[in-house]
Amino acid sequence: MKLSGLFKVSLVASALVLAGCGGDIKVTPTVNDSSVTNSNNTTTNPTTPTDPTTPVEPPVTVNPCTARTVAGNEVQGAFEAPHCVYGTDFAGKTLEIEEDITFAALADNGAHVFDGAIQMGKDCKTTSGCTVEANGPTLNIEAGATLAFKSGEAIVRIGRGAKINAIGTAQAPITFTSANVYSEFDIAETGAQFADWGGIIINGFGLTNQCTNAERAANTCNAEAEGIISHFGGKNNADSSGNIKFANIWYAGSGPREGGDGDDLNSLTLNGVGSGSTFDYLHVHQGFDDGIEFFGGAANIKHIVVTDTQDDAIDIDAGWQGNAQFIFVKHGTVTTKKAVTYFDEGEEKTIPAGSEGFMGNNGFETDGQKGKGDEYSEVPASNPIIANVTVVTTDGKSIRDNSSSQAAKFDDAIEGMYYNALFVKAQGDNGTDCIEFKKESAEEKAVAGKLMFNSSVLACVNNFKVGENFVSGGSKAEWFANGGSSLILNSGEGVLAANGFATNTASTEVTIAANDLSGLDASFFEQVDHIGAVSDTDTSSEWYKWVQKSLAAIAN
Repeated sequence: MKLSGLFKVSLVASALVLAGCGGDIKVTPTVNDSSVTNSNNTTTNPTTPTDPTTPVEPPVTVNPCTARTVAGNEVQGAFEAPHCVYGTDFAGKTLEIEEDITFAALADNGAHVFDGAIQMGKDCKTTSGCTVEANGPTLNIEAGATLAFKSGEAIVRIGRGAKINAIGTAQAPITFTSANVYSEFDIAETGAQFADWGGIIINGFGLTNQCTNAERAANTCNAEAEGIISHFGGKNNADSSGNIKFANIWYAGSGPREGGDGDDLNSLTLNGVGSGSTFDYLHVHQGFDDGIEFFGGAANIKHIVVTDTQDDAIDIDAGWQGNAQFIFVKHGTVTTKKAVTYFDEGEEKTIPAGSEGFMGNNGFETDGQKGKGDEYSEVPASNPIIANVTVVTTDGKSIRDNSSSQAAKFDDAIEGMYYNALFVKAQGDNGTDCIEFKKESAEEKAVAGKLMFNSSVLACVNNFKVGENFVSGGSKAEWFANGGSSLILNSGEGVLAANGFATNTASTEVTIAANDLSGLDASFFEQVDHIGAVSDTDTSSEWYKWVQKSLAAIAN
């Protein structure tokens, strides 16, 4: 798809100019003549002349780039108008930032451009003799600011105890993106695409069943993050690692990169992040692994759009206990602008430039647990509450791993409750389905009523992968219908409005009512009157406009 129209920015440089004069300035005294003549009754106010010999100093350009102290020396980004460019002497994989730092919005669509990673706070594996700083530094990003990255392994890593404070507005969102959206940094002249940079990793003190009960008791829970190793986990599911609101995360992630099988980087990874953090009004686009992945913790997400992400839009694992509402997912297609090399099961693979392929495996991939058995018993399986979601799948298999585009996959003893979900698959010629149970442990939770759908619609031409019945017996269709509260249509016809994202509330196919969510936690869940992520009657809401704006961005 063509993306350059939206993301290319003006190359016109604009700097803050202060006009100044040096030396003594001679001022010729004048007398204001206010006398009135008899001929025309006019008043004369002579102007004050300037001395033409006074030298004029050249304009002074102020560097608006962020500065910080490294090893006792001030290091500041270089101002290459309108951008600020930061080398690895400012931020990189060998530097950890231990003081608060702020990136402001730059004039004329300027971006803060990084060669390397931004690592906030010290990464500490507590068994190695270090101590986690509970009140670490904060990464502040102001509304309207853009952070762009040049490297496929450049990440934003928030360590345990550190925080991110990235609060944009609907009119001035924050953007994390590839430097290749700017022609001056796009050396190969290919434009931006997935895997151009690493993504955002946030490590918290929340609960994860990747650590044993004994490790938590001894304060030695040090679960290792995927991708680029850092450590997370602890005892506090109410912990805060900061907040991100009104932000775009574009062209991030990687498949298993060079250097390790399974070394996946997501667009946004929430490792043991507690409920003190919120993630609201995000647009995640064209990541090469997952859009948002949870490893334990209890962070909440709301008003999320995930488009054309290669793997799973929302990936749940290791005991996540959070809430989610208003999630719109759309799988799509891409034509690669450059070759991408990655590892799959130890084998190096390459997607050539110019390849056309589908993006998207699962809308939701859900796993209950990493660690199993009595020694992990204090952290139960993942058990989120998820409301008002729409997943629009494709009929294709993904460009990276040839996996099917599905609405949801359930695995590893997952639990959870879904309300007002709308899963759409209009085509199924390739044999792709909407719902998959990967392991019998997930089926057992469904049969036991611990994994359920309420007031939801399965509008798919192919519904269930690997048979219509559970291994232990019982109908998957009856399970989804949940006593008539939910509906299976066997077709995607008519459930979406003409815009392709809002629920068609006038559909005669949908004969069930939405759950108003009045029985859920009112401090998080908003009461609603529609199934799916977005209502076609809600066109003036900030959420409707956010989805509309996000989809318009990827269409240009």
